[in-house]
Amino acid sequence: MTSFYLPFAVTVGGMLLYHLSQKSIPRDMNPFHATAIAYGVGILVCAIFGFTYPTDRSVTSSLKLTNWAVLAMGVGAAVIEVGFMLAYRVGWKISLTAVATNVAATAMLIPIGLLLFREQISPRNFFGVLLCLVGLILVIRD
Repeated sequence: MTSFYLPFAVTVGGMLLYHLSQKSIPRDMNPFHATAIAYGVGILVCAIFGFTYPTDRSVTSSLKLTNWAVLAMGVGAAVIEVGFMLAYRVGWKISLTAVATNVAATAMLIPIGLLLFREQISPRNFFGVLLCLVGLILVIRD
């Protein structure tokens, strides 16, 4: 497996573990407490791997480089966690929730990428996104 596909495989593996775990959290548990506990575990994992990741940056230098985006990512991650937990609790299916939310978020990120980041989208990519949007409509109308 090349280094190009390794991050993809790691992400897919993490998403599988994430969604299986999210769906299995006790219904009576406070979703914010569950998220805080999960983040404690995540912080520990990141701290351990942070020392093994090849870089010339120390924790102190990373703290100095922290900007609004790092803080906003934390807020966004917490909102995602609680959102999925609440979606599963009200009956969203594990087989459809991730795809539905990812397609919806992607549809919103496309104009942001085009306008703010000057990204380009090929006609093939645009057609693929249209197919995803049709799929989203089919998925959420179940």
